[in-house]
Amino acid sequence: MMQMRVHVSWASPARSHILGPADDALYQRTSVSVMQREPDGAIIYSYSPRGFNVSGNHVLGPCALVPPAILQWNVGHHADITAESLSLFHLLEPRVEVLVVGTGARTERLDPSVLDFLRKKGIAVEVQDTANACATFNFLSSERRLVAAALIPPPASSAGE
Repeated sequence: MMQMRVHVSWASPARSHILGPADDALYQRTSVSVMQREPDGAIIYSYSPRGFNVSGNHVLGPCALVPPAILQWNVGHHADITAESLSLFHLLEPRVEVLVVGTGARTERLDPSVLDFLRKKGIAVEVQDTANACATFNFLSSERRLVAAALIPPPASSAGE
């Protein structure tokens, strides 16, 4: 079975705000490649303040990981996480069982209405600091669970790469 992997990169370092139309010049290259399904699914190998290494694909900035796709996620801070920014996850088929949210260096509280929105859609939510969110995603993925992740890179002082 063929699967799609999305890799987005830009010329400047990860930004701490939501990207808008004026930021289009930041994008150096956007590519989509079709790859064979990986036997163990997506694995987060490492993270840094600039982004993530997911199954050998380097993604700059926050990302939405919906195996087999890796997408740029347009948030800059945990306060930017809204029902709208997470709407992708409830539109997928097969339905995501668990959404793991990595909020950076620390576990941050999300707006209760956001959590309620996802629970009403039948998605369990785990909110953790990014380091633990990466480990939780890898564990659930290895258990063949229908898991997705929404990850914000930690600041430079706490990165794990």
